[in-house]
Amino acid sequence: MTQPLTLRTRTTPGGAVVELAGDLDHHTALEVRAALPALGLRAGRQLVLDLGGVTFCDSSGITALIAARNHALTAGAGFALAAVPDRVGRIFRIVGLDQVFSCHPTARAAEAAWPCAPDEAGPAA
Repeated sequence: MTQPLTLRTRTTPGGAVVELAGDLDHHTALEVRAALPALGLRAGRQLVLDLGGVTFCDSSGITALIAARNHALTAGAGFALAAVPDRVGRIFRIVGLDQVFSCHPTARAAEAAWPCAPDEAGPAA
């Protein structure tokens, strides 16, 4: 049985951080994709998906992560993953997504690694 997915979003000076918890699978991946337009991503900012609470991720979940990355890049924003569970990181390595996704041990580390300081990213909308 699928564990419900929860999404908690917070805004930082560098951009949006979305914390995911539960199963990221064919039952819940659409929730992630549906949440993307409401994030208000802007050029020069970053979207961080914190996967620390993800208990399971299948191919639909991976597709949702790729969609989130593409959404961020289309908006001119950066994209990073944080707290990727070992079992998910292993899948990334096997299929080569470790070369596509920027992964950090924590959301704070992803925020700190973002090269654009908020005042360099342009005026606020």
